[in-house]
Amino acid sequence: MELPIPGLGETASGAAPVSDSSDKIIAESGFFAIALKTPSFVIGLIFSVFFIFIALLSLYWTPYDVSVLEIGNRLKCPPFQAWIGGVDFPSAQNSWFEGWRCVANPLYGLGTDHFGRDVVSMIMVGSRTSIAVAIVAVGIGIILGVPLGLAAAARQGSFFDEFIMRTNDLVFAFPALLIAILITAVYGPSAINAIIAIGIFNIPVFARLSRGAALSLWTREFVLAARVAGKGRSRISVEHILPNILNLLIVQGTIQFSLGILAEAGLSYLGLGVQPPIPSWGRMLAEAQTLIFVAPHLAILPGLAIVLSVLGLNLLGDGLRDILDPKLRRNRS
Repeated sequence: MELPIPGLGETASGAAPVSDSSDKIIAESGFFAIALKTPSFVIGLIFSVFFIFIALLSLYWTPYDVSVLEIGNRLKCPPFQAWIGGVDFPSAQNSWFEGWRCVANPLYGLGTDHFGRDVVSMIMVGSRTSIAVAIVAVGIGIILGVPLGLAAAARQGSFFDEFIMRTNDLVFAFPALLIAILITAVYGPSAINAIIAIGIFNIPVFARLSRGAALSLWTREFVLAARVAGKGRSRISVEHILPNILNLLIVQGTIQFSLGILAEAGLSYLGLGVQPPIPSWGRMLAEAQTLIFVAPHLAILPGLAIVLSVLGLNLLGDGLRDILDPKLRRNRS
């Protein structure tokens, strides 16, 4: 039994490739003309481009060196907090901070942490870390998962097909966090192990998606014509099936990218991801949880960065789905 795959529409005659109707509409109207009329795409693109920009910028410049500790400037509040006269914490639970007054410093745009490091610089470098881990992890899922899914669809009902699908079910039974804990227990916490854990979880996602999308195409006339022409299953999968499911893979890749950022933040929060001295949004949250009543900006700002980046990528993926799927576009118009 074939399940309907969202994003793959049928043409009126049923003889053309799946993406023909979508490609024709986009070619006639222009991709950017349609994209600019899709609010979710525009908002998601703005957020995504912003975080990618600051991640690339951090490769060459940051306001301060995040590896330098300045204890004398620890826990400086953002300048806007000076407008309300700072914050007093005479009853702080930690005696080290008892009677501490959070004082703003105009030299630090978003304040400093408990080691005197600039929060703006740490968020910039943290964005680079999260994006790099997510990109590599999603790349692992695409490079390994898509070929497995296409191969399983080309041999539907065979032992290979059943083996791939049951292996996917087995991987799905163990969450990425549990896999990460298992890998960390054996090899120790690191960015590489976090990438492997997230990447392993992405493989069955793309394998199942590409298999389901490919199965709906193997009975189409253009695929049957290719088989009559003497093309093998592998060649048909690469030349005819893969181009017609790219739209779906791009949308899913965008969504998995956002989940990868969220997963990296979660692993770093637990101490299983990127290790010091490299900044990470998740570890910034972990370090700020004991200072939430002393310097709340240390928890709010990295948390806000995670929310906006994940929200932006999800909106971008939703917008791409609206643009590339003619059925959804007609329904919403």
